[in-house]
Amino acid sequence: MLLSYIKAFHVIAIIAWMAGLLYLPRLFVYHADSPKGSQQSETFKVMERRLLRVITTPAMIASWVFGLILAFSGLINWSADGWFHIKLALVILLSAFHGFLAKWTKDFAQDRNTHPARFYRMVNEIPTVLMIAIVVLVVVQPF
Repeated sequence: MLLSYIKAFHVIAIIAWMAGLLYLPRLFVYHADSPKGSQQSETFKVMERRLLRVITTPAMIASWVFGLILAFSGLINWSADGWFHIKLALVILLSAFHGFLAKWTKDFAQDRNTHPARFYRMVNEIPTVLMIAIVVLVVVQPF
């Protein structure tokens, strides 16, 4: 019964994490087009910082904690479940993407953004692609 709750909280944490990973680059798109020092830019700074610190980062940490508990609970056969190794690698990439978002949030906060809005439109697709691959691996378990 406890593992069912851990799975539920893992899924909830992932949903919150993905919401942040999908929304933060969208904020960057609009922020990149706003003049530095403007009221609009300052508002985006607050929104980005709060989204990262209050939702996205805690959700990532919870996803990892609950995920590792599940991974070491005996549900995964580490020698036979090849899909899990691929999924884990993709989650590490998703975590690295999170790190880039944190860096870009700091860059915007210090008015040091060097990327155009188009860049953020393109990178906004990265978490979607990774999420699709991860969900397919977990549900289908092809290897």
